[in-house]
Amino acid sequence: MVENNIEDLEPKVELEQQETVETPTAVVEETVATAEVVEEIVVPVEAVEEIVASVEEAEDVVEPVAQKEEVAVEAVAPEEAIVEEFVAPVVIPVVKKTKAAKTVVAEPAVFDWDALEEEDKGFSGKTKNDLESLYEATLTTVQEKEVVEGRVISMNKREVVIDIGYKSDGIVSLNEFRYNPELKPKDLVEVYIESLEDLKGQMILSHKKARALRSWDRVNEALDKDEVIKGYIKCRTKGGMIVDVFGIEAFLPGSQIDVKPIRDYDMYVGKTMEFKVVKINHEFRNVVVSHKALIEAELELQKKEIISKLEKGQVLEGTVKNITSYGVFIDLGGVDGLIHITDLSWGRITHPNEIVELDQKLNVVILDFDDEKKRIALGLKQLTPHPWDSLGGELKVGDSVKGKVVVMADYGAFVEIAAGVEGLIHVSEMSWSQHLRSAQDFLKVGDPIEAQILTLDREERKMSLGIKQLKSDPWQEIDSVFGVGTKHKATVRNFTNFGVFVEIQEGVDGLIHISDLSWTKKIKHPSEFTSIGSEIDVVVLDIDKDNRRLSLGHKQLEENPWDVFETIFSVDSVHEGTVVELFDKGATIALPYGVEGFATPRHLVKEDGSQAQLEEKLEFKVIEFSKAAKRIILSHSRVFEDEKKAEETAKRKTQAKTTTKAVKQVKETQAPMEKTTLGDISELAALRTQMEADEQKEN
Repeated sequence: MVENNIEDLEPKVELEQQETVETPTAVVEETVATAEVVEEIVVPVEAVEEIVASVEEAEDVVEPVAQKEEVAVEAVAPEEAIVEEFVAPVVIPVVKKTKAAKTVVAEPAVFDWDALEEEDKGFSGKTKNDLESLYEATLTTVQEKEVVEGRVISMNKREVVIDIGYKSDGIVSLNEFRYNPELKPKDLVEVYIESLEDLKGQMILSHKKARALRSWDRVNEALDKDEVIKGYIKCRTKGGMIVDVFGIEAFLPGSQIDVKPIRDYDMYVGKTMEFKVVKINHEFRNVVVSHKALIEAELELQKKEIISKLEKGQVLEGTVKNITSYGVFIDLGGVDGLIHITDLSWGRITHPNEIVELDQKLNVVILDFDDEKKRIALGLKQLTPHPWDSLGGELKVGDSVKGKVVVMADYGAFVEIAAGVEGLIHVSEMSWSQHLRSAQDFLKVGDPIEAQILTLDREERKMSLGIKQLKSDPWQEIDSVFGVGTKHKATVRNFTNFGVFVEIQEGVDGLIHISDLSWTKKIKHPSEFTSIGSEIDVVVLDIDKDNRRLSLGHKQLEENPWDVFETIFSVDSVHEGTVVELFDKGATIALPYGVEGFATPRHLVKEDGSQAQLEEKLEFKVIEFSKAAKRIILSHSRVFEDEKKAEETAKRKTQAKTTTKAVKQVKETQAPMEKTTLGDISELAALRTQMEADEQKEN
């Protein structure tokens, strides 16, 4: 019966790993719909022909499959049998054929298990429940949005096919495995199920999301257990690299890539390396990894072994590992040593790269080492004789040598006359001048120079030099060139409160005292009169050979105006003056001819009782004149006070003369002396005393 044949096909045809060709859907849908309505179906001839044709075409393929499952598939009945035996509960299966026609898979339809169990007597005794259990056992129960473990089935340049035990396999982009270039088929990987079936029937998986969901726990576990993990170096960043670890971007500091300094960071980009998690910031979820930590333990053992065999003075071969401004690190085969810049050469160098270069192999001598701190001090110059030992024996004090300035200091300059042989030129030996100056005023680094040896100590390896000795000492002929009274031009070098230091020529300095700057001006500080670096005319006043110093003057270039001022500003003379400065103790008064005088506060009181004001012009009387001290004391109040006194004196003189004349007349007319009364004598005595006092005041 066709009915039984079709029913036998339906549960026995394998569904897994088979591609199918669909039977016309319209026929099946029409047949199923009709079967639900009527008990006996009358199929149109055209539809029956199509069904028969489909069954016949698939017969050859279905039969082997049925045999494999120990199910007998009967031959398809003729067209008439199909019509007679077709019953309502049966649904015609949809049969699909692959393009190559090699395999056929029947899509499951909805079975009426009860009818099947009752009608099919040749089903080997298997019940409906048994069949359901067998079918469900072939599938893995999975759900979307969960992480499962799958096995890599195959892979190409773009995708990786993964089996998670579901009815279909999933595909993951190969880019998600770039951190693991060693991935191969049969490897187990974790994947995240994004969707069991998309619009195309494909299961969507993600390895990147699976790693991200479990990455933080795995990173913390790796730190706690000190595990070695793998990571993919994605790119460079400031100070190091970004590493993909379990889907987390971790930071790999440049110093933690290797025990050796890294010159080219880009060579590590795109590589997968082993790391250790060394630090985790839980607040900001930052992870720091290290590759260097993996090899440090092994190197530490090597260091201990190497250091245990070291001896001072031992010569070893090493390779230049790193060059810094202060020295060179040498790889001695698992342990590093440092050659300080001062131990590279007997001569002075500004940077170690003047002597060595990276990866250069050279012999070094062990100067010192520390077992605890694993520090090794090395030397390179110690392998060659000291230049002082090969210095010519004919060299002696007084000889002239040529060299180059290598170091400058405020107190002098170091001159290299041969590699490793230096002498010091103190600033005092650079010029005959006694004026304090810096060594930088005379020399600079790199200057070629000729100097004279002043001292030479071969044992201490010290030498002092001088350059002024190559010039004649100007003080040897000071009297003939810079005699007293000679006039010269000088340069202002420095100021003090008491004067100005000037230089007439190199080695010849002098001092102009503040009192010798001007005849008339009261100068409080030399900066009011001149400036540093400017030229000034001077005249030699005195010579001090012992201290190599000249006493100079500037005002002496002109005649002393105070000889004339003595006749003009005599005591009691009155002149018009201007108040140019006021202070607590008095005021400065500007007088004619550019001279200044001084008045105390009580001498600034005007006739109306008010005080003189700044810039006010008044009449002043000279009450004191000192040519030696160049001082003029003035008074405004004495002008009107003396006028009043003069008037009173003149009045008293007039009265005195009148009284004297009257007394004289009395004497002539009075009686003889014995008749003069005592009252007359007293009056005359008082009059005489008054007259004498008036005369003294006038004088």
